[in-house]
Amino acid sequence: MAAPVLRWGCPGTCRAIAWVYGVPRRRRGAWTGSTSSWIRGQSSLAQEPLHTSRKPRKGEHKWAAVVGLEIHAQISSNSKLFSGSQVCFAAPPNSLVSFFDASLPGTLPVLNRRCVEAAVMTGLALNCHINKKSLFDRKHYFYADLPAGYQITQQRLPIAVNGSLTYGICVGKRRSQVTTRTVRVKQIQLEQDSGKSLHDDLRSQTLVDLNRAGIGLLELVLEPDLSCGEEAATAVRELQLILQALGTSQANMAEGQLRVDANVSVHHPGEPLGVRTEVKNLNSIRFLAKAIDYEIQRQIKELENGGEILNETRSFDYKLGCTVPMRDKEGKQDYRWLLFMAKYHYIFGVGANFKSI
Repeated sequence: MAAPVLRWGCPGTCRAIAWVYGVPRRRRGAWTGSTSSWIRGQSSLAQEPLHTSRKPRKGEHKWAAVVGLEIHAQISSNSKLFSGSQVCFAAPPNSLVSFFDASLPGTLPVLNRRCVEAAVMTGLALNCHINKKSLFDRKHYFYADLPAGYQITQQRLPIAVNGSLTYGICVGKRRSQVTTRTVRVKQIQLEQDSGKSLHDDLRSQTLVDLNRAGIGLLELVLEPDLSCGEEAATAVRELQLILQALGTSQANMAEGQLRVDANVSVHHPGEPLGVRTEVKNLNSIRFLAKAIDYEIQRQIKELENGGEILNETRSFDYKLGCTVPMRDKEGKQDYRWLLFMAKYHYIFGVGANFKSI
């Protein structure tokens, strides 16, 4: 799928189209422009609108943007992925933590049947191939909200692969036409959520709430078939409606039940893809569109000024309307993958190591 060509400062606005019961509804409100042009001391790029109305200059280089998404959706289940702890939003801190969630020695996981069924249903709805055998892996990294020092997830053999997500988007000068586009779904996998770190700047300390640790997540990896924030926002909105219709996830972004990581890069058409950056933990469709469009223009401006793009993880500052660096992906992130040797896999028709909810 050829990526549409972008120009630096191309005109237009970003609005998402959501299909509800076959009727298109346009989300009002421009997703362009800075939210903080009045803030002093910020970079000029953060204060510029995402799109300007000037025409491209003669001989100006064309740029193509490539966007891929990793979407984490919390599974609608009464208990966690590998323990019997209850799942409840806004419960008192550390009140829903089992021995396994706290990683006490000698505790073993038991797979939740409901989470597997939710993953299979979602895979079928997205035209995926369902693997009859699926394995879990351990992703080792150390952080305060991960007591075990590793996350149980799937990397080598996930539940579903090779699907597609179809969505409608407005095109044309007056944006009165709706065209259908498709983004490929690379895989759908199950994984544990981590806990939540609460940073107290006044006391210079960080508190940890493990209520969320171990909650079952669907991670949906979309191929880099998108080219701007509007396309990404519309695709995520369509997926959100599908998950809600299936009942596999409530997908309430305000409660953190749907979170998106965006991988963004730019390049000249016909040349190899550029270095990508990852924008983490976007919990709003509007902020998703803003973050991607800002990151595209930031990378274009950096390259046109003779700079280089770093392979790094960034976050979106909604108050400033810009992305800011979090960490260097090459140097500081040390993930180590191991096969989950306890053989907590399933084969359809056998169904070992399941528990009821």
